[in-house]
Amino acid sequence: MSYPDPIDLSGFKTYSLFDRDSKVTVSDFAKPVSAGMSLKDFFSLLPNQLAAKDLREIARAVSETVRNRCTVLLAIGAHIIKVGLNPILINLMERGIITGIAVNGACIIHDAEIAMAGKTSEDVASVLGQGRFGAARETGDFLNNAISKAAAGEKGLGETVGKALLEADFPYNTQSLLASAARMDIPITVHVAVGTDIIHIHPGMDGAALGKASHHDFRLFCSLVAGLNHGTLLHMGSAVLLPEVFLKALTLVRNLGYPVKKFTTANFDFIRHYRPLTNVVHRPTLEGGRGYNITGHHEIMIPLLAAYILEEIQNQC
Repeated sequence: MSYPDPIDLSGFKTYSLFDRDSKVTVSDFAKPVSAGMSLKDFFSLLPNQLAAKDLREIARAVSETVRNRCTVLLAIGAHIIKVGLNPILINLMERGIITGIAVNGACIIHDAEIAMAGKTSEDVASVLGQGRFGAARETGDFLNNAISKAAAGEKGLGETVGKALLEADFPYNTQSLLASAARMDIPITVHVAVGTDIIHIHPGMDGAALGKASHHDFRLFCSLVAGLNHGTLLHMGSAVLLPEVFLKALTLVRNLGYPVKKFTTANFDFIRHYRPLTNVVHRPTLEGGRGYNITGHHEIMIPLLAAYILEEIQNQC
């Protein structure tokens, strides 16, 4: 077989660059940064492209939600607490921006340890070989007592742990998400998968009480989701559990007739996971609204988001 002749390009049809639609223009470009510039100026110089554009739109969605006095739900995994972001979130709570919070079981462990001792997150690799991982006595005793108390009092786990932290008057309660929520009377729900958290291996663990208290919180979370129409869900750092909980809550409230169709969701994580993208960003907004995904380190992106939200709220005043 012989080689064919190279194709003749002389008939290729062209058009003018100046008549063509383009996705990028110089008006979308970033502007140079300078030392000492304000946050407002910094945000104004970001390029109007991709994640920078999405971050701006998320901040505006939250600002509009707050202005319209609609629901802003926060759903977080424990990594958010472990990288030191509680003060950022507590500030948004104090400003009336966050109106409800959902966390996984690990969050109450790290948050309670912060409140009690001002530190958390042990070096697992150094203690696992001796079977010492997760054996902190105070953590297990305090939280398992709170779980039993929640079930006995027909209360939710988040509310009970938060109030227990306040009652104990721990030295670092001001840095605790749950204690702050209890102080401000902001609903906080805890969604537990049995066997995932260190307190489940302690002798004081009561599985029936845990299930009862966490299911109470699931129903409470459903009530929060029922009011999400025209609101915003900010999801941060839960790869599996909270995306699944949110999807079940959403289908339940729609089944019961709540018109939760148009709202904004935003997922923040340092890698792209299937379930947050599917169950938070894409599927829930098929009936209306908009979903966003921002990939980046939480310890950088969440303070940026909070600052952007505050700037947008100030601009609308």
